[in-house]
Amino acid sequence: MAKGIWQRTAIRLGRRNGDDEVAAGVEGVLPGETATARAAHASLRGERKGLRALWPFLGPAFVAAVAYVDPGNFATNISSGAQFGYLLLWVILCSNLMAMLIQSMSAKLGIATGKNLPEVCRDRFPRPVTFFLWIQAEIIAMATDLAEFIGAALALNLLFGIPLLPAGLLTGVGVFGILALQRRGFRPLEAIISALIGVIVLGFAFQMFYAQPPAERILAGLFTPQFAGTESVLLASGILGATVMPHVIYLHSALTQRRVEGRNDEERKKIFRFERIDVVIAMAIAGTINASMLIMAAALFHANGLTGVGDIDKAFEQLKVVASDNAAILFGLALLSSGFSSSSVGTMAGQVVMQGFINRRIPLFLRRLITMLPALTILAIGVNPSRSLVISQVVLSFGIPFALIPLLIFCRNRNLMGVLVNHRVTTAVATVVVALIVCLNVFLLYRTFFS
Repeated sequence: MAKGIWQRTAIRLGRRNGDDEVAAGVEGVLPGETATARAAHASLRGERKGLRALWPFLGPAFVAAVAYVDPGNFATNISSGAQFGYLLLWVILCSNLMAMLIQSMSAKLGIATGKNLPEVCRDRFPRPVTFFLWIQAEIIAMATDLAEFIGAALALNLLFGIPLLPAGLLTGVGVFGILALQRRGFRPLEAIISALIGVIVLGFAFQMFYAQPPAERILAGLFTPQFAGTESVLLASGILGATVMPHVIYLHSALTQRRVEGRNDEERKKIFRFERIDVVIAMAIAGTINASMLIMAAALFHANGLTGVGDIDKAFEQLKVVASDNAAILFGLALLSSGFSSSSVGTMAGQVVMQGFINRRIPLFLRRLITMLPALTILAIGVNPSRSLVISQVVLSFGIPFALIPLLIFCRNRNLMGVLVNHRVTTAVATVVVALIVCLNVFLLYRTFFS
């Protein structure tokens, strides 16, 4: 009888949460456990094989990967390809490998501790340090959101001729709609964000098909590290230094912390192996998108002598000239998808930052409304959108060390991480990567303010 009462309760809860499998009242379900969690534990027990075993674990890295194809990446990659052709493709490859390592560590922290990076900082650091980390993280989250929000508004302006301020308001409405999916659980949100990434992939796949870049030039650019003067070094630093988005490091650890909870060390190790595959797939897709942006600019702009194309709006207009109206429209749709998805992820990350560092939470929609205001102000006063993207990336550079260094410290701590502690080789490689990214960002800041 008790069993029947539990099954009826599961049906009611499942229908309320929009979870069909819970609504089915499956026998053996733990209270509060979702269909995805049940499938994941079946995979951990060896009851699911191949892609079916991996499927419940896919998603968190795809949400994180959005930060690697945000509107700021559009501007940097297109400018690099237009000025230097295929020369800096190898920088994107290196950046992507670094992203895989760092996002794997972030996911691992959540799995090992059941807490996200800001929460661990709050537990391990003195209160003044935690408060400082929270303030800088909020500033970084707002700067990141500024770029993403303006990118989406710019896309609406280019595609439909909507003035930037009304386009910004429409962007806010769109992002509110995406965030509303969180009420139905993480799977619908992951699905819509993955679909938006798919739009970006299709958009640049068409550009590649139209441009037909020479394969030998692509291979040479990918595997031949080289520069062509100080400007190419600066652009390479921009690509590499902005690879790591602080807000998405915080978020990724939150996405994995309780998504599938390992009940023992062996299960936690299996969960991490699955999540590492998730990271590799998602980051590989993001890297391919970034490379295709640069290749498109190299084949269509640099090859035609249009080396001055750096702003997104200029790229949109020039695509109409050197390619076709359809190519420009697909570029605009990719930018729009990037802006919507990355702005939604940025808002989620901001919520994680506040909850983790100071144990406070405000409604997600109120947070979205607050973070809209700086972007709407910039659009209202008529600041150049592409210039705003550049400024936001400079502000973003300040926050990178404050996310990376604590992550590295925690992941090498055996008492905290248990069986998922970094291997010595992993720690050594991660230390080099962190030092390199921090130095590059210091270099960028120096060039920005003192040269």
